[in-house]
Amino acid sequence: MELAEAQFRKALALDPRDFDANHNLADFYLQGNRMSDALPLLEQAQRINPSSYNNGYDLALAYFLVGKRSDARLLIQTMMQQKDAGELHNLLGQIEEKDGKFVEAANEFQVAAQMDPSEDNLFTWGSELLLHRTYEPAIDVFQQATKRYPTSPRLLIGLGMALYSRGRYEDSIKSLLSAADLDPTDPRCYLFLSKSYLSSPTQADDVIQKFRRYSELKPNNALAQYYYAVSLWKGKRLEETSVDYRTVESLLQKSIALDGTLADSHLQLGILYADQHESAKSLPEYLRALELNPNLPDAHYRLGQYYARAGQKDQAQKEFTVYQQLQAQHMAAVDKERAEVQQFVYSAKPASITKP
Repeated sequence: MELAEAQFRKALALDPRDFDANHNLADFYLQGNRMSDALPLLEQAQRINPSSYNNGYDLALAYFLVGKRSDARLLIQTMMQQKDAGELHNLLGQIEEKDGKFVEAANEFQVAAQMDPSEDNLFTWGSELLLHRTYEPAIDVFQQATKRYPTSPRLLIGLGMALYSRGRYEDSIKSLLSAADLDPTDPRCYLFLSKSYLSSPTQADDVIQKFRRYSELKPNNALAQYYYAVSLWKGKRLEETSVDYRTVESLLQKSIALDGTLADSHLQLGILYADQHESAKSLPEYLRALELNPNLPDAHYRLGQYYARAGQKDQAQKEFTVYQQLQAQHMAAVDKERAEVQQFVYSAKPASITKP
């Protein structure tokens, strides 16, 4: 890389006014994520040949990545007069989104996807709608996208998340199961598969099989063990089959051993002990869960139940009061779910630096 940079710099030194010399060195810096080095060279190349689409796109992208969004927007609008391209609308959508202009961003992503219905463009459009809770349009976009690209795990996950958010749990499960089959090691679908499944425990055998496979593929992943445990236990609650409590307990204990900071694992282990009338073992799990996350409503409720059975009425009432307060704070849950959606969307989006 050092030799390559030296050659590019030598070419530029021989003719500082040469378009290719400026653009090629800038492109080299772009690929190395060296924005501050690339920017002046791209600007110089733009002055030499303002009609170059490739250089113009790279310059607009560089402006966006260094935070010069007004310059990026102006350049893109100028370029659109010469060549109206889907990727320009996509980049403009990213700029509008970054500026908090969500309607304008969604409109630009829509134009980009209609001009160029690539997997990336369709995912970006659907994700923007999903992020801002316009769920029905997001479902429509992801459904169209999965028909066009049926082997795309991230599109199926996006569809599953949008369906879950609209309360269509069974359809969500179907989409997320398909995503898990396409890429069994992708952790992104299992969170919402677990949520959908617990809201509507249908297709139990298929779901449990997916979580079992994930736990086997990721034996050192605490969440993988937790998901499998909960699917075995909670998912069978509508069936008359008996629960293998020993296996569930072992999986939860393994999850905690792998990552002791998972509050939900401690909470569920405490509930498991309580269901088996082992209250003394449930208490430390509830306390540990609340130590890790004081805003777990169910942990306060379960702890209140424990204190009530132990005759500690004041302590029980205190926990029930906190539980009711947390239950009333719907925005906390909404914000948590939004953060989960954002984490998926930004991890699954295409890289910002793409060559036209």
